[in-house]
Amino acid sequence: MTIQRPRLLLIDSYDSFTFNLAALCRTAIPDCSIHLIKNDQLTIDDLLPLLKSFSAIIIGPGPGSPDLPEDVGVVKDIWKLSECDLLPIFGVCLGFQSLVIEHGGQLKRLQVVKHGQVSKILHTGRDIFKNLKQVTAVRYHSYHAEPDTKEIESLAWADDGVENGSVLMAGKHQTRPFWGVQYHPESVLTDDGGLHILRNFWSLAVEWSQKRDRCLSPLDSSALKILGPSWPHLRPSSLSSSRRTTPATSVTTSVVELPGVNVLDICEMLGVDDHTSPFILLDSAASPGRFSIIASLLPTSLQILYSVGDVFVTLKRGKSVCRESLAGEDIWSWISGFMRLAKAIDGSPDVPFWGGLIGTLSYELGVHSLDIPLRQNRRDINLHPDIHLVYVQRCLVLDTSTSKVYIQSLLSDDWAWMNNMADELHKLPSRSSIMKTPLNLKIASAQVQLPDRHHYVAKIESAQDFLRSGDSYELCLTAQTHLFVPRSLSTWERYKLLRHSNPAPYSAYLRLHPSTFLSSSPERFISYSRSPDSLCELRPIKGTMRKAPGITRACAEQALRGSQKEVAENLMIVDLIRHDLHGVLGLDVHVKQFCEIEEYETVWQMVSVIEGRLPAGTRKDDLGWEVLRQSLPPGSMTGAPKKRSVEILQSLEDEDRSLYSGVFGYWCVGGGGDWSVAIRSCFKHELECQDSEMEHWVIGAGGAITALSDPQAEWDEMLLKLQGVLGAFGAANPRV
Repeated sequence: MTIQRPRLLLIDSYDSFTFNLAALCRTAIPDCSIHLIKNDQLTIDDLLPLLKSFSAIIIGPGPGSPDLPEDVGVVKDIWKLSECDLLPIFGVCLGFQSLVIEHGGQLKRLQVVKHGQVSKILHTGRDIFKNLKQVTAVRYHSYHAEPDTKEIESLAWADDGVENGSVLMAGKHQTRPFWGVQYHPESVLTDDGGLHILRNFWSLAVEWSQKRDRCLSPLDSSALKILGPSWPHLRPSSLSSSRRTTPATSVTTSVVELPGVNVLDICEMLGVDDHTSPFILLDSAASPGRFSIIASLLPTSLQILYSVGDVFVTLKRGKSVCRESLAGEDIWSWISGFMRLAKAIDGSPDVPFWGGLIGTLSYELGVHSLDIPLRQNRRDINLHPDIHLVYVQRCLVLDTSTSKVYIQSLLSDDWAWMNNMADELHKLPSRSSIMKTPLNLKIASAQVQLPDRHHYVAKIESAQDFLRSGDSYELCLTAQTHLFVPRSLSTWERYKLLRHSNPAPYSAYLRLHPSTFLSSSPERFISYSRSPDSLCELRPIKGTMRKAPGITRACAEQALRGSQKEVAENLMIVDLIRHDLHGVLGLDVHVKQFCEIEEYETVWQMVSVIEGRLPAGTRKDDLGWEVLRQSLPPGSMTGAPKKRSVEILQSLEDEDRSLYSGVFGYWCVGGGGDWSVAIRSCFKHELECQDSEMEHWVIGAGGAITALSDPQAEWDEMLLKLQGVLGAFGAANPRV
């Protein structure tokens, strides 16, 4: 029998690498279609009638244990198929462990867990390893399976020496068409032991089906209703049918060249010192940042506010506030529809932002998108909106590499304002009296409430228990520091102190009542270019070394790239991000850079770059917004697998993260966007301390906890990350 159109069923156990596995299957079997279901989506009775329409089943990895029904769902029943329902099955990690223990094997814990570890795989050279020589593969597991019966034939092992001894890495059932591997064939650092074994599996599956004259039945409409569309499936652009399409706005641009111009001067020219008004600065305060964006807001500039759970969006224009019903659509679709109507053309292609939405998205917005319950009392304690965006119609964009200032407006016939801006900019070089950094200002001492050290260390140890139990590979545990400071400095002056002490490529000063947000973030989360042929890029950072005398690039290379722990942390997030991109974009996702050392103003960072595009000829104007939606919260701030890791963190952490470890940035009316991770940042609520002589600021910090983490060293790392922001409050070295 020749199967003209292979059809695979991929069972997902809530892993964060599932779409990577789907992409690998599609590469190994180029003409196949793939349907994905969750392991608790259907019972075995629901599934059985559908199996005649599939060529094979792929059972993916996931958190937890194959011994626990809630972790594997229908998977445990799949291995018990009757002869008339039988079809080839391939299990990965959790799927493979389930295969072994359901056929008489034993499940055991590794003495030394392997999360993001690369191992040499020893194999028989037969079966799924046919024509393969040396195999190097990535492992993510706390448990391992040992076949105690002759039903499972061992095909591959890893020699962990004194750590774990010989660990089974692959096997097959002796009489049924079942195969599996313990390692992750879909990981970016797994070699031909990934793609090649899937091809070998498919050859064996076809051979088995041909011998039995097994023919596929078509998937009828009722089956498709249960299964949903095949992967990859591009969601349609979100636009409510009640909104009419309007002609695109033309961007008006004027360019002024001002060598030596300072972005702080421009902000003060635009009235940043008037603290009764909102103000927006996205500041490339250090390399590799290039463009700084300053909004020139109108008294009627639209602000869009939303809190998770609301069935409305709040719209503010100056003192006017109204609520608009979401009318059954979600907030992401509402904003996408808004931006479709705001679309603009004719801006300078050299400028990333022509106007559009700028603001913040909270961490809890991403938590909610994972269908994880939020804290019940969060409305009482979280004073900051989960979405706070401003629609910017006038802006100045400074290109720090060319000293050009782009004056831009989305308003018609706005030349009077633009000419006035040009005149004011030309006056700036003579305004040398403006203080570039407030170094001569006296900083009143701050009252610093650090997290309790013993409590934090205990949570690290609890996190490591979850890692050892297989519930996560990495947990990004955080805690909040609270500062109470006298009103001796304005928030703008504090930002200038922060900018001076800790310059960063993704700095920001966002004064959006009721929140004021200051950032010196080093980490871009996601950027996406304008259509057509939109390119999405994510740049996760895992691994940081502060600059100091004698700390050269070579030293940073050795300390970071030479560290098994640091590389494993970075690898896990790279694999997670690839999954997020594959889920939206399909096949065209590539790791452009892995664990390269980049130089920043005050640190060396280990940065990876992952890029993705839609298939050629496909256009989706809100593509970047959809990728952002599917990628929150940032994987570098959660760990992997993301859903289970976030659930664990919700139980371990005492407070909502709020703006911390969410994202901030922009969505341009031309279609592009750029969002950064809200780390090395602080924020306050304006009304909370309006009648007090003291201001209350919040700073979040933490670190990626792995099985290799030392709890005391993690506490020290968390304190180190606080220093740059605390310096703006005169509290860089608080007593512990």
